[in-house]
Amino acid sequence: MGACVSTSRSTCSSKSNGEPVPPPCLGIGFCGQKRTKRTFSDHLVTLQHLPSIPNRVFTNGKSRTSCIFTQQGRKGINQDAMIVWEDFMSEDVTFCGVFDGHGPHGHLVARKVRDALPVKLQSFLNSCQSRQNEPGQTCFMGNSKKSDVGDLDKDGSVEDKLNSLWRETFLKSYKAMDKELKSHPNLDCFCSGSTAITIVKQGSNLFMGYIGDSRAIMGSKDSNDSMVAVQLTVDLKPDLPREAERIKRCKGRVFALQDEPEVPRVWLPFDDAPGLAMARAFGDFCLKEYGVISIPEFSHRTLTDKDQFIVLASDGVWDVLSNEEVVEIVSSAPTRASAARILVDSAAREWKLKYPTSKMDDCAVVCLFLDGKMDSESDYDEQGFSSATLDQSNHSGNAAESDDGQKSEPCLQRNFTVRSAEENDTYGRLAVEVDGDGETVSADDQSWSGLEGVTRVNSLVQLPRFSEERPDP
Repeated sequence: MGACVSTSRSTCSSKSNGEPVPPPCLGIGFCGQKRTKRTFSDHLVTLQHLPSIPNRVFTNGKSRTSCIFTQQGRKGINQDAMIVWEDFMSEDVTFCGVFDGHGPHGHLVARKVRDALPVKLQSFLNSCQSRQNEPGQTCFMGNSKKSDVGDLDKDGSVEDKLNSLWRETFLKSYKAMDKELKSHPNLDCFCSGSTAITIVKQGSNLFMGYIGDSRAIMGSKDSNDSMVAVQLTVDLKPDLPREAERIKRCKGRVFALQDEPEVPRVWLPFDDAPGLAMARAFGDFCLKEYGVISIPEFSHRTLTDKDQFIVLASDGVWDVLSNEEVVEIVSSAPTRASAARILVDSAAREWKLKYPTSKMDDCAVVCLFLDGKMDSESDYDEQGFSSATLDQSNHSGNAAESDDGQKSEPCLQRNFTVRSAEENDTYGRLAVEVDGDGETVSADDQSWSGLEGVTRVNSLVQLPRFSEERPDP
């Protein structure tokens, strides 16, 4: 048990106090900046403070540098969640994320991760910097360039330390997030979980951590000034050699069903369930002893003037649109504020054309424009977004939902993923705990069943037919 979980050690440095003398700091430093600017510690928040954050957007709308949009598919409750958080740790840092839930409580898992994971990133980064408060550490500005650091960067140590700091922060935050889900008193994650694709843009540095099969790409210009698609992440499917090897080493099984040979799944060693269509995820604790992990892949990229925008999306988009098609759609949108919505609309049309007998999956999209520019307010209103939506998005003050996602929010509902109408009827009779005070709501009341057709690809095939007592190996 636990043989699949590993930890990674990396270097982190101390935190700046912003005084004129050279203080030790790393990562989100503010050495030499005027004290009128907010420091990293000023941005530390708790879940209780989230509704008052002015630059945190999680419903359909836009921010200063991005637009986001989600649309419910035809499986029932929307299990996708998304977020853009500007001024995340300083004025030059932006956090973006897309989370695709699955299983009976996948919508609640995705929302919980959306809310809690960014806060954990802040906390661990602050802790790492404070713990290493030793003399002689290098100070980093959020938008520092190699020319700014002189001799300190001759051996690449500045960038290496910044990269190591963020790597450790992502690894610890994801580990803590999964641990919190496992012990959550009101959220059953035994057969429910979520993907996560998260990025932090700090000046010209892009740090990425991700699990599952949500994807991030970038639209960039080549030498001929033509737009090209650059895939930034890897879909962590069970058939990837490294993922399959780990799962099999932990006694899990990987194979595809006969009627969908292109979809490899993870199965318990003693039961043909649950058939998870990804190798890494938050939650899904029925499979955590058998090779499914929540350790993120981490990568770092230095952005250039050629890079135009980044798109994060759930697999409902990537199932029907290629990277190149997504870049073309976003780059040709009439306004930047409408790009995410137009992309989701395009995916919906492709679902109808390519898979007319299948239920469309939920779609969630985040478009981050790297030059920091967006459209005028009048252009935004012309695209059909009301000022009320804009106000709600920019202030994220959704009184209808707590940090646990206990109450529904606009456009964020979906069925847990099952393969057939018969299974929908079976699972639809399950009672689902929604409220943190223990109140349960029938799945039928949540419109989890009763839709015609079959699902093309589900993240889960069926729930395991066993209790916590398992047969001896």
